[in-house]
Amino acid sequence: MGLARASFCSFATALVALALMASQVEAAERTHGLSAFNDLAYPPDFAHFTYANPDAPKGGTLSLIGWGGVTTFNSLNNFILKGDAAQGLDLLFDSLMVRAADEPDAVYGLAASSAEVADDGMSVTFTLRPKARFSDGSPITADDVVFSFETLKEKGHPIYHQTLRDVTKAEAIDPQTVRYTFQGDLVRDLPLTVAGLPVLSKAYYTEKPFEETTLDPPLGSGPYLIDDFAQGRTIVYKRNPDYWAKDLPVNKGRWNFDKIRYEYFRDRTAGMEAFKAGTYDFREEFTSKVWATEYDFPAIRDGRVKKEVLPDETPSGTQGFFINTRRDKFKDPRVREALALAFDFEWTNRNMFYGLYERTQSFFENSPMKAEGEPSDAERVLIESLDVEVPEGALEAAVMPPKSDGSGQDRKLLRAAGKLLDEAGWTVENGKRVNGQGEQLSVEFLTFEPTFERILAPYVKNLTQLGIHARIRRVDPAQYQQRLKDFDFDVTTQRYVMRSTPGVELRSYFGSQSADLDGSLNLAGIKDPAVDALIEKVVAAKTREDMTIAARALDRVLRAGHYWVPHWYKGSNTVAYWDKFSRPETKPKYDRGILDTWWFDQAEAAKVEASKTASASTAADETAIADETEADGSRLWLILGGVLLAILGIALYLRGRRKAQT
Repeated sequence: MGLARASFCSFATALVALALMASQVEAAERTHGLSAFNDLAYPPDFAHFTYANPDAPKGGTLSLIGWGGVTTFNSLNNFILKGDAAQGLDLLFDSLMVRAADEPDAVYGLAASSAEVADDGMSVTFTLRPKARFSDGSPITADDVVFSFETLKEKGHPIYHQTLRDVTKAEAIDPQTVRYTFQGDLVRDLPLTVAGLPVLSKAYYTEKPFEETTLDPPLGSGPYLIDDFAQGRTIVYKRNPDYWAKDLPVNKGRWNFDKIRYEYFRDRTAGMEAFKAGTYDFREEFTSKVWATEYDFPAIRDGRVKKEVLPDETPSGTQGFFINTRRDKFKDPRVREALALAFDFEWTNRNMFYGLYERTQSFFENSPMKAEGEPSDAERVLIESLDVEVPEGALEAAVMPPKSDGSGQDRKLLRAAGKLLDEAGWTVENGKRVNGQGEQLSVEFLTFEPTFERILAPYVKNLTQLGIHARIRRVDPAQYQQRLKDFDFDVTTQRYVMRSTPGVELRSYFGSQSADLDGSLNLAGIKDPAVDALIEKVVAAKTREDMTIAARALDRVLRAGHYWVPHWYKGSNTVAYWDKFSRPETKPKYDRGILDTWWFDQAEAAKVEASKTASASTAADETAIADETEADGSRLWLILGGVLLAILGIALYLRGRRKAQT
């Protein structure tokens, strides 16, 4: 009896404990969206995003090069390290929630109708929509979500493993409910992170190897399907007419093109010529010289092609020549600082960029997170509280890139660079900058684009004047990608996309744990405890103000480390497109909005085609006139030739007569 009572009491206690656990989870507020600081702009009953037109017509094709900066592809698997994935594959896959492009970080329900973050922040529970479907009609279930998380973390690109390291598990509570559990103190962004993971079909990948490159179109659940492709040349996506989520508020007025086609070209010149010829519709220009000098062709002059500058309110990103500190010759920050002193941005901007750019100064350029001047009291307190060594200059005025006299070879800056190299043990002997072992300092710039060579050539010349053996190494795109994955380079160009609410991606960009991870984005190989600590402060911030302070402190420490030679930026997107499209009156604040909110305008497209036909007819007429003129000219030359021959004959005859008389 006592044993039975004890057993019952134990069972009752267990039930109470389970009830308490359940009540703690239930106590969390169920919401239609998530944001880092709980500041959602859209109410639960919103009809559509304000930057989308719910009455936008469907149809037509948008063809473009894309924004990836890649020139080939050999795989339709964009979730793994191996291979070069095609652009646009994200169009195939839905996630639990989708980002609102007019808010810094908010996401709203897509495959999930709601989310509940536990009061302690250590878990989030999503409720799936019963009608959510893969493109083959099979339902999206909690098991698929769990499978997606486990597969991406265990077999996906190393970035997934790093990003999800503090997500300990995903579990299916029932077919329509999935819960993620977290660990550690830095969990602020993890609900947003898991909400944005692609949902994969467990049934599909049970039969298909996830971890291999493939050219088999994958099964997804998104608004588009793969229609056709030619490896390395083009890939076409077609809108799925049976897309399950097409009428949800987050999709109203979006995904309007029947087809989206990505074109690939081996170099920018070929791509530009193809655009002029109307081979594809839309182009964002990233080369200032081309923007300044080549966008004056006939189709622009007669209005068939529109040229625009779209405002860009996102952080401009972190672009520069990144120095591989894994290599012994670059471990001394004085060497890296010297390399930066030899690059003359002012001359480059005036002579090559037509003055279109501003100098990048910060890792958080064009955002409130950029550090400026002396550190604020809050920044100073935060840096001093780290209890780790910080780079020299981190607690002084923010490190700025040098400003030259614009001559291309600023002697003052080159002397300063030489002095730093001397101090670092690289001295000049017989015109060569050598170390104590007599080894010459060498710098190889790895690139795959010929357009960058014109920028690098004057830089190489300056480095050569310092006694450095500097050279440019251009390789094909596939080899370039592999060498980056293997960290087989001295210096290369990289641009990191920065979010308005930066989070765990900073670990991939600049964290010590990513420095030696195959395929890591930490190209500079940064291993700095102060950087690591400040990244965690950014990720853990409870308010936007605290996050901004931590980001500015991180910016100061990174800039003081001299890991890069900062490039240039402009707070806008320079685009050109054949005038076949219309768009909403409101542009999303933090995105271009082109792929998902523009639409094909039949009337404008007809005008363009008519103009093309007229231009072709005019060109044909001009060719015919030219041919006729050439024919008339030929006849005239034959007549004149005959006359000249006759005159020459007479002259020779008379000359012969004169000789005979003599």
